[in-house]
Amino acid sequence: MSKSFDDIGFQSLKLDVNVDETMKLLQGKVDSLYNFRDHYFENHTIDEANKKNEDIQKVLDDTLSLLNEKQVLAVDNHRAIFYYLKGKALNVLPHYSKEAEDLLSKAVKLDPKLVGAWNELGECYWRNDNIKEAENCFTGALNYGKNKVSLRNLSMISRQRPTSNREEKHKMIEYGLSLAKEAVQLDPNDGLSWIVLGNAHLCSFFGLTQSPKTLKQCLAAYLRAEKDISAKTNPDLHYNKAITLKYQEEFEMALKSFNLSSSYEPGWDPPKIKANQLEKYLEQVTDFVGTCGKMKAKKLQQLTQSIDLKQLGPYGGGSYISPNGQATVKLDHSTFEELKHGINEEKVILGKVVCSVYNEDGVPFTFCLVSKLGTCVAVTVFNMAESRGVIIGDSVAIPEPYVTDVDFKYNDKEFKFRLIRVETPRMLVVNGKKLGKDTQACVQMSIFKKFT
Repeated sequence: MSKSFDDIGFQSLKLDVNVDETMKLLQGKVDSLYNFRDHYFENHTIDEANKKNEDIQKVLDDTLSLLNEKQVLAVDNHRAIFYYLKGKALNVLPHYSKEAEDLLSKAVKLDPKLVGAWNELGECYWRNDNIKEAENCFTGALNYGKNKVSLRNLSMISRQRPTSNREEKHKMIEYGLSLAKEAVQLDPNDGLSWIVLGNAHLCSFFGLTQSPKTLKQCLAAYLRAEKDISAKTNPDLHYNKAITLKYQEEFEMALKSFNLSSSYEPGWDPPKIKANQLEKYLEQVTDFVGTCGKMKAKKLQQLTQSIDLKQLGPYGGGSYISPNGQATVKLDHSTFEELKHGINEEKVILGKVVCSVYNEDGVPFTFCLVSKLGTCVAVTVFNMAESRGVIIGDSVAIPEPYVTDVDFKYNDKEFKFRLIRVETPRMLVVNGKKLGKDTQACVQMSIFKKFT
């Protein structure tokens, strides 16, 4: 007996319903996989961090099992979307997947308007160090719809693009910053976009100008990122936040942030390496300040006795333009012992260099300065050109010194010393002469990019 047209129409409608339900099921399964990854530490302790990828793999295997089970029905009706979903699922772990790349390539060929597929394909290329193709994918995604994922990825790529000169580098840094800001504007509650913005500011700190204001912008972005619970446990966030805190000279907080970054991803070495380097640096500074650079008593006495106020040079009664642009007609000489915490306005100090302190990053240039009374302090100078630092025996005058008293314990080690921060070498008077433009340079520094 033949089927009526009504029977055939009903079966067709039933098939459409089954297909729609299947695609919703698969979409929900992939969404759950990413939700498990992004919210892992809401349901697991930080002590389980070393099991995270293993646990994600188990959920991925379950997701792939369902995708494979429904593949025939899905491919027959929504081929492009199915390839996108399976490719995205395979992209959930941080390593490169050739299968994911192949599936996502098919998806964008079948439906070029699949913005998510373009972005996931870009991630594949990036993980395989094919930066140019990754950039093409993110740019292609923007052709079909402005979205935060493409914008923040292009912001990251702009910071990695090789440049031929300083002007071009500046343009790329500013371009990357503008893209990161645009991503944040699209979704102010997305923590990953705030991380990328913080990193863009940090890049500008070292590529444009080492300004304290820029560091504050970095930290503000990272603190905003922490309001997003899925971003709060991101190891990259805490690593680059630690870098920022280090250059703000908030050393204790920096070490804690490095440690937190390492705790969220125990197998990742950079946080451990940077924390170890910072501890060694602080140990050296503490030791050198406490021993006046380990200088012998007779040599130290000769050095302190040779300090003469004539070595103040132009700061011995001349004019001085402070960083805020206000002209100070006269600076009063102050002893190290009279300095207070914070900025010491309309004051100038004078001392002799007793040693320099090795710094793995080269920024800031650090040396120890001793006063006529034998008090020793550490001095950090930002924006100092390579090989243009002061040497032992130099007389150094510092106007309106900004003072921090470092005093804390970490890993059973005590770090205690007085620190004076100088934002540019051009503020210094060395051996009676003010340093010139040739002593100042913007130093590049590579923030670690795991995916932000």
